[in-house]
Amino acid sequence: TSAYSSPAKSLGDPGITPLSPSHIAKDSDADDAVEQLFLVVVAIDFGTTSSGYAYSFTKEPECIHVMRRWEGGDPGVSNQKTPTTILLTPERKFHSFGYAARDFYHDLDPTESKHWLYFEKFKMKLHTTGNLTMETDLTAANGKKVKALEIFAYALQFFKEQALKELSDQGGSDFENTEVRWVITVPAIWKQPAKQFMRQAAYKAGMASPENPEQLIIALEPEAASIYCRKLRLHQMIDLSSRAPVNGYSPSDTIGTGFTQGKEHVRRNRQSRTFMVENVIGEIWSELEEGDRYIVVDSGGGTVDMTVHQIRLPEGHLKELYKATGGPYGSLGVDYEFEKLLCKIFGEDFIEQFKIKRPAAWVDLMIAFESRKRAAAPDRTNPLNITLPFSFIDYYKKFRGHSVEHALRKSNVDFVKWSSQGMLRMSPDAMNALFKPTIDQIVQHLSEVFDKPEVTNVKFLFLVGGFAESPLLQQAVQSAFGSRCRVIIPQDVGLTILKGAVLFGLDPAVIKVRRSPLTYGVGVLNRFVEGKHPPEKLLVKDGTCWCTDVFDKFISADQSVALGETVTRSYTPAKPSQLVIVINIYSSEQDNVSFITEAGVKKCGTLRLDLTGTDAAVPNRREIKTLMQFGDTEIKAMAVDVATSKSVKVGIDFLNY
Repeated sequence: TSAYSSPAKSLGDPGITPLSPSHIAKDSDADDAVEQLFLVVVAIDFGTTSSGYAYSFTKEPECIHVMRRWEGGDPGVSNQKTPTTILLTPERKFHSFGYAARDFYHDLDPTESKHWLYFEKFKMKLHTTGNLTMETDLTAANGKKVKALEIFAYALQFFKEQALKELSDQGGSDFENTEVRWVITVPAIWKQPAKQFMRQAAYKAGMASPENPEQLIIALEPEAASIYCRKLRLHQMIDLSSRAPVNGYSPSDTIGTGFTQGKEHVRRNRQSRTFMVENVIGEIWSELEEGDRYIVVDSGGGTVDMTVHQIRLPEGHLKELYKATGGPYGSLGVDYEFEKLLCKIFGEDFIEQFKIKRPAAWVDLMIAFESRKRAAAPDRTNPLNITLPFSFIDYYKKFRGHSVEHALRKSNVDFVKWSSQGMLRMSPDAMNALFKPTIDQIVQHLSEVFDKPEVTNVKFLFLVGGFAESPLLQQAVQSAFGSRCRVIIPQDVGLTILKGAVLFGLDPAVIKVRRSPLTYGVGVLNRFVEGKHPPEKLLVKDGTCWCTDVFDKFISADQSVALGETVTRSYTPAKPSQLVIVINIYSSEQDNVSFITEAGVKKCGTLRLDLTGTDAAVPNRREIKTLMQFGDTEIKAMAVDVATSKSVKVGIDFLNY
């Protein structure tokens, strides 16, 4: 049984029944809001491990400015973005974000730090929480809980203030929030509640409001990347599949060296953080013809998601061919394997205690690991050293009564040794083994996508996102799929999504067709047909036999939806004398749904239409039109009483039902 009892039986029946025949009106230009004019578009890439923003003035859309350099920064990690870490005071007030939060937390005395609330890598919670609501909690490093909505709003507010400050400094006068169109990127595979959650957090941060929702666009990460990749020129990418030597290097060299050269080139230009996006379609794109397909694999810290797009000429609009797929296979998986390795050597009981008792030192250890993780490469021969914080060595001795060195000798992990400088020395094989489970999952998932009938004849695979910088991942993808398509990596791969999101904010209409992630419909009553309908759904009202709980489908999961497309159905009150009509909207991940009581069907909206106060002669079969408009990542529904033109609107809501 489902969580919903039969609405028809419980509500004294304000039910509706379809007016046959039901028709669909494709009506894409109705109800288009007047395009607001914003002076600037600011995109925020709110990542699992690191975050950043970029902006462009609508008057000069070919210039994309990446945010100012951040103070702080780690050795071996380019800091164009800042870590997604946030610190609240013991009174739960916002204190700092990014490097500043991490460094301040780190410098606190251990007796004090246990009262402060430090959060990192918290974005994954939105992906992993099955029943996300406005009340969902996040757990700080010290074990205390805070509402997720507050943390996300604090983080977005921080970016809002940073960006407005930078824009004001640049323009010499105060920049108003109303002049900015904000774009926030989210993984395409996030479920609808998580996408809606981001929008609510942004409203709480004051970026936009329910009255003015157009000011904020929620963009999908791989889509943003896709928009940027269209603009790439040849010197801005590394083609892993070019057999010919690139700049005099043979392909085996290029995996590492192309990047080093790329990095040099970027570093020289690092002082100017402005990227010119030429208003042309890049060369690689000009090789694409109408109907060509390509895959964008966005591999970040938390998730990896993939979208398959097809080109539609002449304007080069994109059409999504296969619904976004992926999973939690981001680079965090590698950190997790490292943690498992530490548990194997030092004992899970010790690691758990150490994280709670010395949270700042644990953060330190993971930072040390991060920079070595970035040094891992397929052909590396020399070992990687990871410094153990002094408090780790000290606390271990207290905890176990013997030294870290002893633990390493005793554990049968033979490829991790102790070096006299107080470091863990890992052989390259040991490091590669930490990557293997995550990379295998990515390759496995990609293979499944490649086997789908919609995904034949893919020409290019664009590898983007922070994790795409890993030579191990590059090599694995190239060797698995290089024979099927060309594997391409944009040069400044970690900023691809950010720049694409700015371009998307400047021209949101570039993505024309999406796949619906869910099936949507409304609950209705149908005339009961003996033998066709299950007897337990029979409801007799005034001598008429009705079948209750019928799911009347508006759109199916994975069906193509043009942006702004409206689907219309007509209904009539089941009882002519009804004074109120309640239309419940439901969603499901399944394609074929017959009844709203089936497993997996969730209620996500209610339209209440008042039919009183109509003295005019109302036809006995009163028509109630119901419309659903499939917008960017939001969906709006509306019901109209045709006789009186009364209407009600509602946004589909996944968090509050």
